[in-house]
Amino acid sequence: MAADRAAPQPAPGDGARDPAVPARDGARTIGVAIPIPEPYGRRLQRRRESFGDPLATAIPTHITLLPPTTVDGAAMAGIEDHLVRIARTERAFWIRLRGTGTFRPVSPVVFVALADGIGGCEQLQARVASGPLVREPTFPYHPHVTIAHHLPEEVMDRAFKELAGYRADFEVWGFSLYEHGRDGVWRPQRDFVFGAAPGA
Repeated sequence: MAADRAAPQPAPGDGARDPAVPARDGARTIGVAIPIPEPYGRRLQRRRESFGDPLATAIPTHITLLPPTTVDGAAMAGIEDHLVRIARTERAFWIRLRGTGTFRPVSPVVFVALADGIGGCEQLQARVASGPLVREPTFPYHPHVTIAHHLPEEVMDRAFKELAGYRADFEVWGFSLYEHGRDGVWRPQRDFVFGAAPGA
């Protein structure tokens, strides 16, 4: 999610609240993203970890649609309805990842770049960041997959070079809602599948 944070799905519980996730009543920090499917997601996460990025293990590989956003817990039902309506009317599209890019010197990020699928991400992002999730963006939207964030310059350079030939193609089936836990980990809360009926 744009400073990039998210993580593996917790095991389903028996109704007891996961202590890592904030209480349901009060402010909650959420994000919306396209998960990068396996095997690509896990492999890129391991590469990010190999560069010494301390956030790597707390972040499943993704393309941000809504960066970290604090909302009132009471607004969550309306937010999920908003996301269901978007997903129901969207269609699958292809993403092709090719090589690397960077936001330096504006922002200390190295990323895997999209060669195809940018338009689909932009359309989806514009719809997600509307209604109950409308917000003033910090930067213009630029879909990407972060592989190094806020690391020493020589490490950022190495990440940029080592993944310069990276390639992966996959079809986007939908997107996921994530929540930031008290332990600093982002966890997926719900998937929104394109064309699916409410509650699917």
